[in-house]
Amino acid sequence: MAAIQIPLPARRKGMSGLARREALTAYLLIAPNFLIYAVFTVFPVVFSFFLAFTDWNFVSGLAGLKIIGLENFRALPSDTWFTRSLQNNLVFTLVVPISMAVGLFFAIILNNFCYLKPVLRAMIFMPYITSAIAVAAVWLVIFHPTFGPVNSFLMAIGIENPPKWAGSVQWAMPTVMIVSLWAGLGYDMVIYLAGLQGIPKELYEASQIDGANGWQQFSYIVFPLLWPTTFFLLVTGIIGSFKVFALINVMTQGGPGQATTMLAFYVYKAGFTFYRMGYASAVAWVLMLLVFFITLLQMWGQKRIAEYL
Repeated sequence: MAAIQIPLPARRKGMSGLARREALTAYLLIAPNFLIYAVFTVFPVVFSFFLAFTDWNFVSGLAGLKIIGLENFRALPSDTWFTRSLQNNLVFTLVVPISMAVGLFFAIILNNFCYLKPVLRAMIFMPYITSAIAVAAVWLVIFHPTFGPVNSFLMAIGIENPPKWAGSVQWAMPTVMIVSLWAGLGYDMVIYLAGLQGIPKELYEASQIDGANGWQQFSYIVFPLLWPTTFFLLVTGIIGSFKVFALINVMTQGGPGQATTMLAFYVYKAGFTFYRMGYASAVAWVLMLLVFFITLLQMWGQKRIAEYL
């Protein structure tokens, strides 16, 4: 009787020539994108971190670069431009919860009580995808202190001295906040609408059988199930509020005075108006750390709140 031969496992071989050629082709295809990302993202981030510890007027070239350690960071608390920009940014974040509340309101209406939903959804979402420069230019005309339709209406109803809006120290920040709210409202509405459409209808039907009214359905069904969506919008909204630049640059240039100067705009102003590129880099890194800390705080709060929902 012949002995049964058990085949030994085949010895592992290296990558075949075809596999090597495919890998090389893949690397060559991603190389242009990776190179662009490295040159325009990775290198500026690393270089800005280095610049944060220097005193450099870029007009003088690299020969004028001087390493000063932590002096830029030590100077921040006594810099009125920086402290006022930080205060303005904290005030500007109030746009985020207001936009979320109004966006949720419109989302509930579109989800339950409206016809022509695609048309209305597109109309409300349109400002979000419109160029921020175009939005700012249009609203400058609307809020023009002399010829704008807003002040013309206010004077028509008997208000003799309407606000100067973007030209007023008192009203410049509310003006920018109104425009930002109008431009970002559609995004919050669309995200909330997607969340509402993901809630099973059986939950509404069961609650109606139990005698729940509309407010009870919102409190015990809609709000808890929309909490992940709310948290997402809160985090991304606050991060976005610290990056606002185009509206400020077009509408107010940070003024009047320092009334609408915010951190992102101050980074630009310190670097390209005051020619303090090292100091501007320090402000940019403080902004990054601030946003990172706020995000961590929100994530901690999200876990705590989720335990009670």
